[in-house]
Amino acid sequence: MSEQHYPQGARIGVLTCEPIGRVLDYRAPEGGCGDGDYLEVPLGPRKVLGVVWGPGTGDFDAAKLRAAFRVLEARPMRAELRAFLTRAADYTLTPLPAMLRLATRAPGLGLPPSTRRTYRLAGPVPNRLTEARLKVVEALRTNALLTMTELAEVAGVSTSVIKGLVTLGVVAEEDAPRDLPYPRLDPLRPSRLEGDQVAAGEALRQAAKGAYSTTLLKGVTGSGKTEVYLEAVAETLRQGRQALVLLPEISLTGDFLARVEARFGARPGEWHSGQTMSERRRLWRMASEGEVGMVVGARSALFLPFQDLGLIVVDEEHDTSYKQEEGAYYHARDMAVLRASILGCPVVLSSATPSLETWVNAAQGRYNRIDLTSRHGPAVMPRMATIDLRAEKLPPGRWISETLARAIDKRIGLGEQSLLFLNRRGYAPVTICRACGHQIGCDHCDARMVEHRFQKRLVCHQCGETKPIPETCPACQATGSLNPIGPGVERLAEEVATRFPGARCEVLSSDIFTTARALKEKIAEIATGGADIIIGTQIVAKGHNFPNLTLVGVIDADLGLQGSDLRAAERTFQLIAQVSGRAGRADKPGTALLQTCAPDHPVILAILKGDTEAFWTAEAEGRRAAGVPPYGRMAGIILSSPDLQQVFDFAGELARLDGPLRAVGAHVYGPAPAPIARIRGRHRVRLLIKADKTTPLQSAIRAWVAQLRQPPNLRLAIDIDPQSFL
Repeated sequence: MSEQHYPQGARIGVLTCEPIGRVLDYRAPEGGCGDGDYLEVPLGPRKVLGVVWGPGTGDFDAAKLRAAFRVLEARPMRAELRAFLTRAADYTLTPLPAMLRLATRAPGLGLPPSTRRTYRLAGPVPNRLTEARLKVVEALRTNALLTMTELAEVAGVSTSVIKGLVTLGVVAEEDAPRDLPYPRLDPLRPSRLEGDQVAAGEALRQAAKGAYSTTLLKGVTGSGKTEVYLEAVAETLRQGRQALVLLPEISLTGDFLARVEARFGARPGEWHSGQTMSERRRLWRMASEGEVGMVVGARSALFLPFQDLGLIVVDEEHDTSYKQEEGAYYHARDMAVLRASILGCPVVLSSATPSLETWVNAAQGRYNRIDLTSRHGPAVMPRMATIDLRAEKLPPGRWISETLARAIDKRIGLGEQSLLFLNRRGYAPVTICRACGHQIGCDHCDARMVEHRFQKRLVCHQCGETKPIPETCPACQATGSLNPIGPGVERLAEEVATRFPGARCEVLSSDIFTTARALKEKIAEIATGGADIIIGTQIVAKGHNFPNLTLVGVIDADLGLQGSDLRAAERTFQLIAQVSGRAGRADKPGTALLQTCAPDHPVILAILKGDTEAFWTAEAEGRRAAGVPPYGRMAGIILSSPDLQQVFDFAGELARLDGPLRAVGAHVYGPAPAPIARIRGRHRVRLLIKADKTTPLQSAIRAWVAQLRQPPNLRLAIDIDPQSFL
């Protein structure tokens, strides 16, 4: 895109975040404006945010054009970011305004630079402080210059506690610029690589000096992949450019930030939903001004307005949380590769168990590949074994086999930690009436409600609806007949408390912790020996390092193999391999025991053998034979409406008008009710499109759906490259 300047009154094209679907014509404001400038423009009776997207289209009467109010005090959006948003919208078939919304998620963009009253540690901390005052001190040690409201929220105290510390002289009040630059990271500090990390780090340093490339960094769990790709970050910082590292979960950031600080002498910027609004505004502005060298963030950090982005790293690139499945449907891994290609900068995809798409791209030479085959330092890979549940004969209501229990007892005796993995939140997935067979479901979704005994509530995991656990059956009114069926992590914790009464047990599940900070604090406490037995869902599989953890027990290794999802085998392999890799990451050997009713299943055998290449090769051949991704293309169409007949009628008519798809060789399957056929009171119907790898699918879908006008209360969502079929 060539940049232009438009004098006052000139016709300009402005893209807003409003769901209009196109660029609107305005007159340039007083003083003129240029491409990429952020503007405040009138839209009906409102003032809305917009970005100058180029010259006006000329399809609106010049005499009726309204003038933009003003140019906002923010760096113009760079041409590369506008190109990225445009191409991402075209690929995902997302309206461009929805893409712009992702790139403008910072509060107060229209406000001029200002100051705010902030608080910092000022003097020596007295030996005796109340628990509440100690919380404030700890909050200020890790969060510089918070406002009164933010400090009270972060520390979980009242403002009077903070005022008391100000009176004591422990905390100081001062006016500070609202948006401060981030501390400079020192790329010249020495690293501590050893073994095959040295060559891998040098290879990524060289890649960071060049133009666009994509590199798969594949290393066994505990091999030090983070330290290796931080070499590429160091080279990028040495060049004076910016680096972005994407992480799949907010809960990972605590340990990761400490490692970055140890490597570079300062902490990077953070971008995720757990940050305060002031911090998000600050980071957005500092990214656009080049005043933050490294950003660590969730998938939405990919849309920040970097001044000079020179490297993108996608850590745990296989993780399913990189797929956004509301509003704009996109996969952050794929969008990272797209943005890097537009920027002409390298991207690193890091994983012990890469996605099949990435593995195939590396095998076919489109991506470079670097392997780390051994664990860092004295650590060795855990010993893997199965426990055949067909032979163990577990009593009703028990899920820990005697073999696994003996292994846990042994670790407790040695002062070591055990991890029990079960990918089910809550107490029990189903609550059924023994009298009439009724299963308690959500009033708004076709989903069973999950008992969460810690909260004393039933929770719908689709819409979030909650209700108290009833004392009588809602269907037959029988008293005392409701029975929980199956285990969740809370029920497993109940069994652990009975079976190991002296053990300290902690449950790690996303629904138990009210804030990301609380979850990070609990993970840090466990890592320093704060529990004997850890019970966790999939969040425990994602990059955590528990040095004293020597046993992993997978309670139900068969759970992910159920269903018809084409990625079921891949995801089960990844999840169990990742969670097993938590064991034995320091100088003590680890063991992983998989409880299964199918010890001869190909996925279980592949995990035991540790032969990832053989597994991926077999999985790839199966996908190739079926013509499905990554050897074919798919798109999901999700229709929803409060009116069941309306959504089926519309879906049926859409399926009959499949001429644009047949013209390019694509096939439509459905319509069919979605596996979860109703969410939040809306009935859901799906269609699936399947095509060859080279098919121009987006243009065909665009022409196909344009044939029908949607009723006002019917929603149509397009999911290119679907990861879930719910």
